[in-house]
Amino acid sequence: MEFWPAVALFLMLILIADCMNGAHSRDFTVQDIVFLYPSTTPYPGGFKCFTCEKAPDNYECNRWAPDIYCPRETKYCYSQHIMDASGESLSVTKRCSPLAHCLNTGCRDSTNNQRVCTSCCEGNICNLALPRNETNAIFSTTSPLNSSQRLHLHSVALLACLYLSWLFGT
Repeated sequence: MEFWPAVALFLMLILIADCMNGAHSRDFTVQDIVFLYPSTTPYPGGFKCFTCEKAPDNYECNRWAPDIYCPRETKYCYSQHIMDASGESLSVTKRCSPLAHCLNTGCRDSTNNQRVCTSCCEGNICNLALPRNETNAIFSTTSPLNSSQRLHLHSVALLACLYLSWLFGT
């Protein structure tokens, strides 16, 4: 019997055994679940934002933004747009953001005759457009930032109405 067919058989058995080792199951991670079931969120209220770091313009940012869910500790989508004096885009940065990074929205003049506009929004991929001026460089939210303050204002208004009705009702 020739030597080469035995070597070929031996190598084929090693290859099959190696393939079987790679086929063992493993536990699913959150990323696996999101990849397999893209309509589900990794946690209740999960959302996505366009994300990029110093992209040349909005098209390039949104085109190559990874499609991943924001971390649980973030609640908003942040956008920063740097423009030259004529309003042409120089840099676009978008990301998921906590409240602390969203408190200084608006536009300001920067060094080298540049203008920096930042905005934050709440909602799934709400940061599609770029902030370009004071009109759209805002912090837009769908829920109150401080619900206890809102409740306090309603209580004060209710007490004022009761007092005025008592004052003018007698």
